[in-house]
Amino acid sequence: MLKKLIVLFFFGSANFVNGQSKPNIIYIMADDMGYADLSCYGRKDYQTPNLDKLASQGVKFTNAYTGAPLCTPTRTSFMTGRYPARTPVGLLEPIDWTTSDSLAGLSPDYPSVATLVKKSGYHTYLVGKWHLGFNASKSPLKNGFDEFFGFKGGGTDYISHTDPSGNNDLFQDDTPVTKEGYMTNLLMEKTVEIIRRGHDKPFFLTLMFSAPHWPWQAPGDKPYPLGNAEWKKGGSPEKYAAMIKSMDDAVGTILRTLDEEKISDHTVVIFTSDNGGERFSDMGIYQKGKPQLWEGGIRTAAFIRWPGKIPPNSVTNQVSITMDWTATILALAKAKPAAGFPLDGIDLMPVCRDRKKVTTRTLYWRVFQRNKQKAMRDGDWKYLKDEKGEYLFNLVKDPGEKTDRKETEKSIFERLKQKYSDWEKTVLIPIPLPK
Repeated sequence: MLKKLIVLFFFGSANFVNGQSKPNIIYIMADDMGYADLSCYGRKDYQTPNLDKLASQGVKFTNAYTGAPLCTPTRTSFMTGRYPARTPVGLLEPIDWTTSDSLAGLSPDYPSVATLVKKSGYHTYLVGKWHLGFNASKSPLKNGFDEFFGFKGGGTDYISHTDPSGNNDLFQDDTPVTKEGYMTNLLMEKTVEIIRRGHDKPFFLTLMFSAPHWPWQAPGDKPYPLGNAEWKKGGSPEKYAAMIKSMDDAVGTILRTLDEEKISDHTVVIFTSDNGGERFSDMGIYQKGKPQLWEGGIRTAAFIRWPGKIPPNSVTNQVSITMDWTATILALAKAKPAAGFPLDGIDLMPVCRDRKKVTTRTLYWRVFQRNKQKAMRDGDWKYLKDEKGEYLFNLVKDPGEKTDRKETEKSIFERLKQKYSDWEKTVLIPIPLPK
């Protein structure tokens, strides 16, 4: 009788489903999405019902930041759980379609979140944008992922799946493939196919959408002429809305698939973006956007859902950053950071379970190659240096960064400058953009 009760308790536990003692984890990253590009964050001219619903089912962050205002550095920070400037590839802003960048990328010498989660007993998948190396030696498969489906460059033609020179940039693992279809839909279909597989252990699935990154193409559009892609010159507000809504539809299909497979309660879903937006984005009250260190370039939408574990309809003011999601995923997976590579992020689950547990943070940013800017947030205060000067803002009283306080709060200004200088001595020296 006692043995029977023990068995019933073990298999009836909320943390033990289909033989799995750890939750599945799906991390979704949009690309170049402005802070207010979702209707639940303030967009008015279109609606994103599926992402709004996902946000309402868990904790929505209002003070979430990206590791950088650009693709490659932020993706480096997520993969390593550390400031981008601690890893050589994180100094590239971003990896470009150039000869000088052709061999650059994330090295297995810097253990990735996928590598660490895999060691903890997970299947690992990357679907979508990589942007951390073109060479096979720097591919997702060399950095802890069991399987990769997607593209390696910074962007892709949504229709032809080619790079700006007209070269194919769609891969299954390290093998080039050709498929018909709109890129956002292809990524959704692969994600659904992976979820529906019979898994003998938990899965960690990283879904990196290309949307709404340029080229701004809606479903049904024609591809750009091969080898003549002026990607940044096209688009319209209507096309941009269609791209966001296509991503929203894709997320809705993925969430329904989790319901149909009866694994929603055992799957953590995280959604965020890699940096602020560009031409057609809405940054809300925040200034500027990609690739700036003003708030519009690094503030992002972010939310997490875990039914039964995280209270729904929750909002937190906790200051967070990309590397925190790495630390949170490792904690969920019961995975340990690699020796010699301490995390710069924190586990956000205590905050997610109890909104009152807010931790004061000090965060740092630096860009150097195309813009030369420095920034840090220390509690309510932000120090910023751009090409025009230095600034001090109180982000609680002045989130739009309109009132420079460096003259009236000189001691705070000098303290933050010194603190930033001390931090910069702990990271790699920036490298100039190759000529």
